[in-house]
Amino acid sequence: MSPKSKFIAIIAGVGPGTGASVARKFSQTYPVVLLARTPESFSSLAEEINKNGGKAIGIATDVSSASSISSALAGIKKEFGDDVAAAAAVFNASGAFMRKPFLEIPVETFEKSLGVSGMGGVLFSQTFLPLLLKGVEKGSEHPPSLIFTGATASVKSNAQMASFSTGKWALRALSQSLAREFGPQGVHVAHAIIDGVIDIPRTKEWLKDMPKEAKLSADAIANDYWWLHTQPKTNFTWEIDLRPAVERW
Repeated sequence: MSPKSKFIAIIAGVGPGTGASVARKFSQTYPVVLLARTPESFSSLAEEINKNGGKAIGIATDVSSASSISSALAGIKKEFGDDVAAAAAVFNASGAFMRKPFLEIPVETFEKSLGVSGMGGVLFSQTFLPLLLKGVEKGSEHPPSLIFTGATASVKSNAQMASFSTGKWALRALSQSLAREFGPQGVHVAHAIIDGVIDIPRTKEWLKDMPKEAKLSADAIANDYWWLHTQPKTNFTWEIDLRPAVERW
């Protein structure tokens, strides 16, 4: 059965893993908009959701580009109308993970990391917060939610992780500021620290000598995002730390 909600959910970064699982979870209630750089990243997922009775559209979007994300908004309004309101917006885009000595990292790598995680978060928020505020105005069932996917590098920058962590730290700072500004306006802003390896095909050989619980479940992460989304205004959680049970603390 197609979702009956008049509100939409927008997910940026829908590759295998967290983004795809979040899209599937939220599509059970809302029409979902899938944003990724290339159609190859969202086409099969959109087809799967639509075949299973949900509604999903994909829009090729570079979140680090103001013109690209503006075009995505135009595409959303073309599909759902100029008065469209959002129940949730999830920023799961991320710069490339790299472990390399600082003096060997090209400046362009830092620019890309900050462009996607830092500036991408800014552009995503400035573009879609008005739709979330419209969700407040129109009385969405749950407080409209803006959720950012962070990482271990959001709070702990290890050696040779400078290019990845600078972008993730910037995203965390942005989310904290937005939580304090837009929480009183009825929008729940949350930051999720994903501390560990996610169990997806690409990581199949990682930690293969460890028990299954050594990896995070993408579907379980999606369930946690849904829990954040359904929190009442009396209990907004700004930050959550997700890690496998066998992780060293």
